[in-house]
Amino acid sequence: MAKAARRWSQRVTRESDALDLSKGVFTWRDPKRIAASLKRSAQRSRRRKADAFRSALSMLTFYLNRAGKNLPAGRRKTLMRAKDELRRQFGRAPAARKQTRSTRRPARSR
Repeated sequence: MAKAARRWSQRVTRESDALDLSKGVFTWRDPKRIAASLKRSAQRSRRRKADAFRSALSMLTFYLNRAGKNLPAGRRKTLMRAKDELRRQFGRAPAARKQTRSTRRPARSR
């Protein structure tokens, strides 16, 4: 497979037509800093098609979906917190979280 074909998501993140991202924004450890940078990039952009919130959140979601299977749990958790922080910074309601097996109540025995 050609190198360019394998790295299309990296190219999209780097050369996005909607946002000019700060270098290494998805590698930062502070969710508030990540969210603030995405918000700033989205608000400054004149090329985006949707509103600033949707553009910023979709870029973060795109990165999580494309890199997700290779991300360590700690990085994924930080980026998920950045999504919540982005919602907070834009004054949006927090997303309803799906219950995972570890957060569900155990079934009652009969």
